[in-house]
Amino acid sequence: MTHITENNPVPQVTFKTRVRDDSVGGENPFSWKDVTTNDIFKGKKVVLFGLPGAFTPTCSTTHAPIYESMYDEFKGLGVDEVICLSVNDAFVMYQWKKNLGLEKIFMLPDGNGDFTKGMGMLVKKNNLGFGDRSWRYSMYVEDGIIKKMFVEEGFSDNCETDPFLVSDADTMLSYLKSA
Repeated sequence: MTHITENNPVPQVTFKTRVRDDSVGGENPFSWKDVTTNDIFKGKKVVLFGLPGAFTPTCSTTHAPIYESMYDEFKGLGVDEVICLSVNDAFVMYQWKKNLGLEKIFMLPDGNGDFTKGMGMLVKKNNLGFGDRSWRYSMYVEDGIIKKMFVEEGFSDNCETDPFLVSDADTMLSYLKSA
């Protein structure tokens, strides 16, 4: 399996997201909003980290919360947006963000795995009952072009471990400070 490498564009896809819409009313005042790759990356400096799943242990206790806590440092280095991407639907990503109390990073649902597949980062996690999910990685993207990627070792279907050594916020922050 190969993935998109540095100095290449991110895949062109349309994400199915939900946005607050008070005209809807009720307990779930949201409506669907299509967001394209260009909407997210064009003309912007973006840090995106992909992870296996909402509400999973490492993703919930470390990966997403640390990016949230370092958000202002990323912004101070000229990053326009910090994005957490997972192969989960918009409803799950919303509830996960709410559950973790995240307010700054953007939770991007890749419900069909289209972006993740286009990145070459879609793996099977059938051994855990997860189905197809994202491999753990992070990347720095300028105007839709991948400038730096940190991909966890052991990239494979049904990996017995969940490596988390290089896709963390500290590694990305160190890279941006030295770039």
